[in-house]
Amino acid sequence: MLGNGVNRLIFSSTAAVYGIPVIIPVSEDAPLSAINPYGTSKMMTESVLRDLAIAKDDFRYAALRYFNAAGADRENRIGQAYKQSTHLITRALKTAKGDFEKLQIFGTDYPTPDGTCIRDYIHVDDLAEAHIAALHYLLDGNQSMVLNCGYGHGYSVREVIDVVKKVTAADFYVEEAGRRAGDPPVLVAGNSKIKKLLDWTPAYDNLEYIIKTAWEWEQRHF
Repeated sequence: MLGNGVNRLIFSSTAAVYGIPVIIPVSEDAPLSAINPYGTSKMMTESVLRDLAIAKDDFRYAALRYFNAAGADRENRIGQAYKQSTHLITRALKTAKGDFEKLQIFGTDYPTPDGTCIRDYIHVDDLAEAHIAALHYLLDGNQSMVLNCGYGHGYSVREVIDVVKKVTAADFYVEEAGRRAGDPPVLVAGNSKIKKLLDWTPAYDNLEYIIKTAWEWEQRHF
């Protein structure tokens, strides 16, 4: 990149770099302690980018730590296209369609109000706007940055399933199973930094809307 004059980079990082955070919502300056290979790979890349920015004065980057990207774009052009998706919302929608016999909940004994994991779901259109804003910020000559991309609140697995059943009007079978390795109980973004630096204001912070757009995509394309 540098050899070809490309000195601005937007990196798709992840909330998985935090591992199991002590303080929720988690801020960008929280210790990084990934507990799965995916989070570890992103953490390593962030370290490389940080070192590169120190070594090369003209290189700037934005590491956007996605929380749970979800939904489909509002014009229904782009959505999640994995037939064997493990993403909760997509998996639940495919179960509602009858593609799977059941939906499994992995872990019901977490220290959360209903015992299931809690995640911060961000609509893909809001995430796309964050990328555009981050690019403009870098092109305006500002310094490198690391930003959480999330809404600052979360929903449990059971809450997501309830909304999926409401949106699809399908009462599919849900099975409780044991925990999966590498799943933190709660991951919710502290998002004050992205709002301040990029003047980013989410437009689609509504779980029912997120699931509705994903359902429309799923019905149209699969």
